[in-house]
Amino acid sequence: MTRDPRESSPPRPIGPGDVVACYADELGEWTAAQITDINPSWKTAGVLELAWSGPEPNSVQDLGHVSPLVLTHHAHAGRLSHLNLEWVLPRSCKLIGRLPLLRDTHSDSYSKGWRLGMQLAFQRRWDRGERGSGDLPGELKLTGATFDAAATNPPEGETWSLDVETIESLDCRTLVQSFPTLRRLDLSGKLGRLENAAHLNRLPSLKRLTITNLFGMTKADRLLPRSVPALESLALHSVPREYGIAMRSAWASEVAKGCSMEVTGLRGPDWLAENLDNPLREWDGRTQISAAKFRKSVAQFKSTRRAVIAALSDPTLVDLKARMIELGRNFGEEFNKLARRDDFIETEEREELFAALMEIPKASASLSDEARKEAAGWLAQGLDETRDW
Repeated sequence: MTRDPRESSPPRPIGPGDVVACYADELGEWTAAQITDINPSWKTAGVLELAWSGPEPNSVQDLGHVSPLVLTHHAHAGRLSHLNLEWVLPRSCKLIGRLPLLRDTHSDSYSKGWRLGMQLAFQRRWDRGERGSGDLPGELKLTGATFDAAATNPPEGETWSLDVETIESLDCRTLVQSFPTLRRLDLSGKLGRLENAAHLNRLPSLKRLTITNLFGMTKADRLLPRSVPALESLALHSVPREYGIAMRSAWASEVAKGCSMEVTGLRGPDWLAENLDNPLREWDGRTQISAAKFRKSVAQFKSTRRAVIAALSDPTLVDLKARMIELGRNFGEEFNKLARRDDFIETEEREELFAALMEIPKASASLSDEARKEAAGWLAQGLDETRDW
């Protein structure tokens, strides 16, 4: 089988030594970076940020003497701002020439999203003695519960970056009306709903869109390149299959123009119905968790949940504490068995399993809040007695 030559090189040609420049919202001016290496296997580019900003450059000569950006803010302790990023050079970046490599070592750090200028902005604030939070002017972070109030009374000044988490339901019509100049938009929920998603086509300056664990969108809601011509990063995870396929089709031809695209975890109506009350749903499609392990894990959780609820609802049960400890112990033992051959339960999965078990007593309407907390404590005791993950 002949390998597609396009798979061995970036869609927009770049190579080691190339210097790219782009306008950075965080700085309010242009900044630059050098490409240090290309990895075709991972489809990544080593990107070394430069300690430079200024008016739009036309060539590397416009930068003057340049040096790598060294980070000392927060916990960076003198490391270079050198990352492996997706090799799709964003459409807002331009190639301005080539310089001898400022660093010939590879970076062992990986990230997503070319946010050139962000680290330089943080570093300059740090150097001025501003040691506050990591938020920059124009960035707004909300929850689904606080969105409506913020949309009714938007903060003064331009909001160019909006991040809304834990969405239960959000109306994109309201979002666009309140924040019409967005260039970055991250929306995530816990099987929440995104209403009127087609209105996102009324954000012509949008450069990055990320949607995670939100539903209600259809093919008709897809973004259109002619409406959002500046988009250079599209990431969708756990969204309706119909919407994800339509988005992938609409934006496939834009990759070569500088729009990276990642569409994963497309869900059908049956999946949504089955997973509304499944706290382990995020395991579906996770790298180290096979489909079989996912199914067995969910089955085990549901079995434990049924047993716990039955025990909490049984007025004839003599020793509830002993039964809860036993069920917690059984839960730990069963997952010990599941992880015996391939230890797929890492830090994140460990925390998710514990949280899922602790949530079960809350479903018992017959117990007081104090009794639910007590039952959860007994489950945790049994779990800790036996788990080896």
